[in-house]
Amino acid sequence: MISKNVLVTGGAGFIGSHLVGHLISNGCNVVVFDNLSSGDINNLQIWRDSQQFEFVKGDLKNKGHIEGVLNEGIDLVFHFAANPEVRVGETDPLVHFNENLLATFNLLEAMRRSKNAKTIVFASTSTVYGEASILPTPEDYGPLVPISTYGASKLGCEALITSYAYTFDFRGLILRLANIVGPRSKHGVIFDFIRKLEADPNRLEILGDGKQKKSYLHVEDCVDAIIYVTKRFLENDKKVDIYNIGSVDQIEVHEIAHIVIKAMNLENVKYVFTGGVNGGRGWRGDVKNMHLSINKLLETGWKPKYNTKQAIQLTLKQIFNKKSRAW
Repeated sequence: MISKNVLVTGGAGFIGSHLVGHLISNGCNVVVFDNLSSGDINNLQIWRDSQQFEFVKGDLKNKGHIEGVLNEGIDLVFHFAANPEVRVGETDPLVHFNENLLATFNLLEAMRRSKNAKTIVFASTSTVYGEASILPTPEDYGPLVPISTYGASKLGCEALITSYAYTFDFRGLILRLANIVGPRSKHGVIFDFIRKLEADPNRLEILGDGKQKKSYLHVEDCVDAIIYVTKRFLENDKKVDIYNIGSVDQIEVHEIAHIVIKAMNLENVKYVFTGGVNGGRGWRGDVKNMHLSINKLLETGWKPKYNTKQAIQLTLKQIFNKKSRAW
């Protein structure tokens, strides 16, 4: 067991709810703190009557909401609350400032005033690297030059966490996640393609030039890696540690379109590429070629069950095998 009593912010969201399920199944008492702006309480319904589960509706942007939630029993915090839509930063950068930087600051302040909650596991992102000149990109790559306000705000959160670790005797584990796919996700390329094809099965609009190349990890592997590295972190004495969490390979967007169309049993679908911006990107701030090095993670003995293509195929199978969609 990682810890007896755990707080998960954003625990009603896509990755957070899968993490909550894993923690409860392994004997943890879990308090979920979520404002349900992008999360869904239905993701947690299975645990509603469990004595190991407690849900608190609150908003980290309001520092008063988190006060009192960090009771004396909680000593480990998984911070997964965020606005998951990278593209919103192009039109409303204040969203990422508030949802990431302000929310993280308020959480850290509440932890600072708490008695025992001094360890935080933070869901960061591959976008902190910006357009890295080294691919696959290792954790010690620099300088970090994010090209989206989302990536910038997440990098700022990393800096806040490391500063609190060294100033206030915290411990921080930073996890830089690749693109995570699986049931319950309500954003990203797979969700976007399915939504468009359900509206018009003969035509698929693809943002950019379709050659954007990225890696995808199934949420099952993602949560397994999170638990694995958290256990390792708790067993050592490092103030701060950073891990990339992703897959071993990449795929281009147009290839994902092929896989989705096949899973939906469609034929003769016309692809319409928007052309994108700044050299074929889907939107301003879109990193066109992303591939995290997971050598540090592999060297610990952990490895993903699925490669990128398998993760996408499994996600589609899980979605279409359900009578009621996961989203």
